[in-house]
Amino acid sequence: MAEDNKDVLAGMQHIKHIILVLSGKGGVGKSTVSVQLASSLADSGHRVGLLDVDLCGPSVPRMLNLESHAVHQCSEGWVPVYADDTKKLAVMSIGFLLKTDRDPVVWRGPKKTAMIKQFMEDVVWGELDYLVIDTPPGTSDEHISVVENLRAWKPEGAVLVTTPQGVALADVRREATFCKKAKIPILGVVENMSGFVCPHCSECNHVFSTGGGENLATEIKAPFLGKIPLDPSLCVAMENGTPNTTDLKAILQEITTNLTSKLP
Repeated sequence: MAEDNKDVLAGMQHIKHIILVLSGKGGVGKSTVSVQLASSLADSGHRVGLLDVDLCGPSVPRMLNLESHAVHQCSEGWVPVYADDTKKLAVMSIGFLLKTDRDPVVWRGPKKTAMIKQFMEDVVWGELDYLVIDTPPGTSDEHISVVENLRAWKPEGAVLVTTPQGVALADVRREATFCKKAKIPILGVVENMSGFVCPHCSECNHVFSTGGGENLATEIKAPFLGKIPLDPSLCVAMENGTPNTTDLKAILQEITTNLTSKLP
């Protein structure tokens, strides 16, 4: 990226670590992992930003109970929405710019690219320890736009999210190839929906097989960060916008620790 373009993205100059959350497959829980990762980092005392670039499916505001909030303008640009009064977690999503949660985003590629560029240029994040970027599924316009705009800032890399079954793994392999071509380091793999935890007896049944994420990590020579089971408490926490109330908090914190231990 040209030096003058780097100057344009001045709102990002005080961010220490930038982490992308990717998956070639829809429905594997990228947004859930992104929200839980950002929340775990904020709970650990870090200053965290969460940027939702899934323009057609912006679910982050609901997962954090921020649907009623709006983005405000200041002299320097857009002020992100804060998850609570501590202001440890700042959030930006197109969901804050829509009139209602029923409004669809029906845009062609160039308009999506322009919106992402505006997110990169105009959001005033301030000083952050981490910026977590939640992306849509696939390897298309949105991903290319994010990578091109972030190149000057040298993001730490990407976390790949998959479920254990072969159909999802095939698509995530494509995402790994995209990372290689785009020269994005793969920070690790998370296996989501890895078994179902019975709310009555706590027994874990492997509904979608198991071990696929770990095998993929070995195949692409990336760290395996951990497994997240299907747990009713996690579903309730995401639906209610209270990510810190899940019974899986210890597991999610361990995944976050495994990730941050690999960063400089």
